[in-house]
Amino acid sequence: MEMLSILLQVIGSLGFLLYGMKLMSDGIQKSAGEKLQRALSVVTGNRFVGLLTGLLITMIIQSSGATTVMVVTFVNAGLLTLAQSVGVIFGANIGTTITAWIVALFGFSFKIADFAIPVIGIGYFLSIIKKSNYKNIGEAIMGFGMLFLGLSGLSDAFTFEQLGWLFSIQGSGTSSLILGFIIGILVTALLHSSSAFSAIVITMAFNGLINWELAASMTLGSNIGSTIDAILAAIGKSADAKRSALIHVFFNVFGTILVVMFFKPFLNLIILLTPGHENSNIAIRISMLHTVFKTLSTVVLLPLQTPLIKLATLIIKPDSSEKTGVYKLEFTGSFAKDSIAAHIIQAEKAIADMTDAVSEIFDKIQIGIMTRDESFIEEHKEASIQAENYVDQMHEQITHYLVKCETLQISEKQLNHISSMIQIVDELENMCDSCFSTITLINRSIEKKMKFQQEDMERLLPYIELVRQFLQFIRRNINSQLTPEKLDLAREFEDGIDSFRKDLKKVARKRLEGGADVKAELLYIDMVRRIEHIGDNCFSISESLTNR
Repeated sequence: MEMLSILLQVIGSLGFLLYGMKLMSDGIQKSAGEKLQRALSVVTGNRFVGLLTGLLITMIIQSSGATTVMVVTFVNAGLLTLAQSVGVIFGANIGTTITAWIVALFGFSFKIADFAIPVIGIGYFLSIIKKSNYKNIGEAIMGFGMLFLGLSGLSDAFTFEQLGWLFSIQGSGTSSLILGFIIGILVTALLHSSSAFSAIVITMAFNGLINWELAASMTLGSNIGSTIDAILAAIGKSADAKRSALIHVFFNVFGTILVVMFFKPFLNLIILLTPGHENSNIAIRISMLHTVFKTLSTVVLLPLQTPLIKLATLIIKPDSSEKTGVYKLEFTGSFAKDSIAAHIIQAEKAIADMTDAVSEIFDKIQIGIMTRDESFIEEHKEASIQAENYVDQMHEQITHYLVKCETLQISEKQLNHISSMIQIVDELENMCDSCFSTITLINRSIEKKMKFQQEDMERLLPYIELVRQFLQFIRRNINSQLTPEKLDLAREFEDGIDSFRKDLKKVARKRLEGGADVKAELLYIDMVRRIEHIGDNCFSISESLTNR
């Protein structure tokens, strides 16, 4: 009966600890996470900048799992290259040690419950304030308090008097260290948090349940178990995203093997860095081990970035979609580390790619008007069909992805943003249809050998150029909110295109009245109208960008 009571106390306390860490991480991410993730999405190619970025973001959001999942997501979206992701992953691994230091420095210096309960109360009252940022900060503070309340419960449960029989596993020498190593891997993978397991190990060691060597082996094992989030996040993603997750595994496995090879000298180094009696500073010693392990692994492996990338590329083969040109944007939830901001950033990148694809199809219109011979059909007809099909796939995949995003816990601002993106994707698809229809008309005019005056074709070129400039304006601003001044510029483009259309149609009607070929002139007017529709789509997108 006593063991059942202890087990229930451990389960309840562990629940407080894990939920507190999640609440704290989620609260921080909701209040500042989107800015941090946008900073992550524009990391430069400098590996040291990436390292510092990964370190700082993980220290702030208190979760290396969340950071590595973001990295995998951004590599999958093309926001980060595989090379850029390496430094961020290494930095995240160092940053995750901050939680162990918080527990070691503050977790046992006073009666935790006396501190935790007021903090939870303060966090709750902040969280019920309607202003969203106060709510998020309040949740983070509540999580911080619950973390320490759970830690207090574990500390009360993990006493030598109650669980002293566990101490017997330490007398088995090497076999006990191997067992501790395996426990570290399995429990961390189950908890999805090396930080939470570190807190458990520190609590057990502080209460005398495990000795220094066993605590060290369990901590080392937890580093391999912590890779589970990146592995799960990479399922169904692109080849480079999988390679990024694999490099995260390399970092922790290679680093652990290196330390295990020099286990005794490594422990002596940690003891040297944390002088004092083992019983009095074992919490600090475990935290120091975690930080030194991650730092040494980075020092050794960061210069080997290129060989690591080559090895990952050798193991993970290119995607079949990369070879066939099939567009995929699969919504893969990031399990316990889900983040709507990361999904939105990935969707924005996909929309930018779709805008580029539409722009490439539009450019074929100008080529067709200028050449108007059989070579245009030979070179561009099939390519135009494939490009139009690809954009249709993008429309379907991105829309499906955004609808999935709406099912997550999102703010009203994020919901408006997603709704705006769905409208923009629809407009881009309509724009692509207009481009393809115009190219089809050009092909028909060539196949039917329709005759147009050279000056009539030349009149189309400045008209097309104006629409192209409008499309370039959209591409530059596709993922930003338009200012009133920029909307005025968009309106000028729209008015200019409308005026041009009226003039071109007026001239075409005069030619009809003068006895020109009816089929040719009607096709000419149809081309003018479809090109004008592209300008209409651009203006609709401008309005959506203003109202987001």
